[in-house]
Amino acid sequence: MQTAEVQSALDQLTPNELRLIDMLSDPNCIWAPQPGPQLEAYFSPADILFYGGAAGGGKTDLALGLSLTAHQRAVIFRRVYPELKGIIERLKNLTHGMGKYNATEHVWRGVVGGKRRVIELESIQHEDDKKNQQGRDRDLHIFDEVPNFSESQVRFVIGWNRTADPQQRTRVVLTGNPPTDPEGEWVVKMFAPWLVAEYRVTLTDPLTGKVILGEDGLPIELGPAEPGELRWFVVDAQGKDHAVRDGTPCYVKGVVDKDGDLTLVTPKSRTFIPARVTDNEFYMRTGYMATLQALPEPLRSQMLEGKFDLKTDDHPWQVIPTAWVEEAMARWTEQRPDVPQSALGVDVARGGKDRTVISPRYGTWYAPPLVYPGTVTRDGDAVAALVLNAREGNAPIFIDATNVGTSAYDSLKRMDGVQVTAVVNSSGTKERDMSGALTFANLRALTYWRLREALDPVKGDGLALPPDPVLKADLCAPRWKLTARGIQVELKEDIIARIGRSPDVGDAVVMALMTPAKPPQFHVPGTYSQPLGG
Repeated sequence: MQTAEVQSALDQLTPNELRLIDMLSDPNCIWAPQPGPQLEAYFSPADILFYGGAAGGGKTDLALGLSLTAHQRAVIFRRVYPELKGIIERLKNLTHGMGKYNATEHVWRGVVGGKRRVIELESIQHEDDKKNQQGRDRDLHIFDEVPNFSESQVRFVIGWNRTADPQQRTRVVLTGNPPTDPEGEWVVKMFAPWLVAEYRVTLTDPLTGKVILGEDGLPIELGPAEPGELRWFVVDAQGKDHAVRDGTPCYVKGVVDKDGDLTLVTPKSRTFIPARVTDNEFYMRTGYMATLQALPEPLRSQMLEGKFDLKTDDHPWQVIPTAWVEEAMARWTEQRPDVPQSALGVDVARGGKDRTVISPRYGTWYAPPLVYPGTVTRDGDAVAALVLNAREGNAPIFIDATNVGTSAYDSLKRMDGVQVTAVVNSSGTKERDMSGALTFANLRALTYWRLREALDPVKGDGLALPPDPVLKADLCAPRWKLTARGIQVELKEDIIARIGRSPDVGDAVVMALMTPAKPPQFHVPGTYSQPLGG
């Protein structure tokens, strides 16, 4: 080609494609992104990037490529450590003869491009495992298959996405496919501008809550975002996102310094860049696309096309249908009804990794659960103090009387005027379901089934549940089976083993319904005529 022809061809390339040529021209280059979504993701200026959506889009290679060529200290997370095996093997292939991987520490160290690089491979299986990452500075945080993590795990850990090197940028990369269970739906909410077709938000001042007006005097509204487009957000003291116009520092309600004074908050930018197997020339050569095409729906559309507006069917033995929980959350409003507090459900932490949860209920309306780390509820007196602080009037208290819960029950029982019931989930019951046909293996099965019946959109009580993704995941996690003793709900220990954490928020909500939300006017077989804990 003549010089003029080369220059003409270069003039037609995008800035990122020109950067790719520079990378490939470096004789020391060990990895470069593929043209297309992977390239755009590599050079994206977003503080928080969600990449992927479909299977086979090169998510693992992007994570390792960024770690090896653009950052000095990176960490790659999977929910459980065995899932890191494929990433470790790919890392060893990319760095063959370079650096060293320490299998004991799960850390690779080496020099690439004249800079020392460190890549840590970590897991955050249980909710409180996130605290093991506290204070550990990294300039790149990567959560691979992010829907498998809880929102609180991700938000907590990326608080240490920082560096002391002013020349080193910091960023967070989340990779994954559409969530296949309620626990991962927080990802869709966090990236709603890109994933929810009907997304629309009116901008409000994050300090005063007042609607922001444009030059035309009308409220400023933001609609859906294009792939790769940046949007900016700040997070208030309650952990709630607020969309803002740009990255200009601003004051946020409740965010103060150590002296209690308002402090400026710098908004963080986010974006989503979709990628499919058709964007990965290496997988396209192997026939992986045919594997994805053979999946059953809706997994096929989720994994092949990256569709986030599809949902997998509930497990056939799921106690409470997901749609029922969603309807109850859609009914919820921040305005509490003008009725006395009906009950408190209390699930007490079994250890440092669990949480003590207090769920206040007012008739058919549930207040947001009060959640405390197990480290602050080490004994019964500490739990009792928190419960009494949340109690209003003569509301009855239902407390899980196991382990430290027994001590908390004893503390409350000694107090005058406190109506407290010890909930022993393994105890028997003679109650029947609403139809009068089914019995229950134990109290745990009965209380979960009563919540199911109260959430029934046709025959239920019209409960209003706070729109909390953790609560939704907890209530949709338990499964049931029919035994000779009647309905049996999955043990808490089995749920913990399956989802990697304790469903303590859901359990507290269940116990708060141990007095009927709407007392029956008359008793018929299969209904309950007295408090379930009575």
